[in-house]
Amino acid sequence: METSNHVDRPLPVVLDEVTTALERLSEALSREDDLRVLMHQVCEQVVHAVPGLDEATVTLLDGGRPFTAASTSGLVARLDGVQYAAGAGPCLDAAATNRAVRATIHEAQDRWPAFGAESRAAGMGSFLSTPLTVDNENSGAINGYSRQGHGFHELDAPLLSLYTTAVETALRSHSMYLRAFKLAEQLRSALRSRAVIDQAKGVLMAVHAITADEAFQLLVERSQHENVKLHVLAERFIADLITQRATAEAGPGEEV
Repeated sequence: METSNHVDRPLPVVLDEVTTALERLSEALSREDDLRVLMHQVCEQVVHAVPGLDEATVTLLDGGRPFTAASTSGLVARLDGVQYAAGAGPCLDAAATNRAVRATIHEAQDRWPAFGAESRAAGMGSFLSTPLTVDNENSGAINGYSRQGHGFHELDAPLLSLYTTAVETALRSHSMYLRAFKLAEQLRSALRSRAVIDQAKGVLMAVHAITADEAFQLLVERSQHENVKLHVLAERFIADLITQRATAEAGPGEEV
């Protein structure tokens, strides 16, 4: 089996690089709210976190269908695609079994013939994938590619798993923040809608000398008749009143 000085760094150096990679990921999480951009950051940093990694991708599952959310190059994204088309490969095995998968090019050709053949032609020699679970909607694997034939050391899989676990924790927290932010926006929108509906009800109550329930029923009936949402109808109703009042105040012949 081929060896490389690139993978024989002292453990303290390796751990320092993992720590640095995690710190950079944390910085990215504090700046970015786009999942795909964050996945790209993961790819860039994992190459520094695990000795021997030359390229990396992130596979995510959408309704059980895999796709490459991010990659360090188009080459490895294409090799991911070969796995998806064949339904076999290290990233799919890692995602399916929830266990780390590592293999040399020779092992890959035996286990996943289509992927192994394409990878050899592309100059890849070793593969390492660990399962990634962000939440119920986002799972998959972080995948490492190496041009060396070392098959990765025994320590490399735990290192990638350590990094992946940290990524999962960070992304789960980030996902919860985004869901909370989205919910807050929805609540703010609901409150704005409620306010304008109440305004429209107040006008109708004053003009027609009716109760709040009767005013609301008038708005509902008009909303259904015009096939528009209630808050949209209320906003238009108030806007029309404001325009009419401004026109009246300007007087005939004057521009508003």
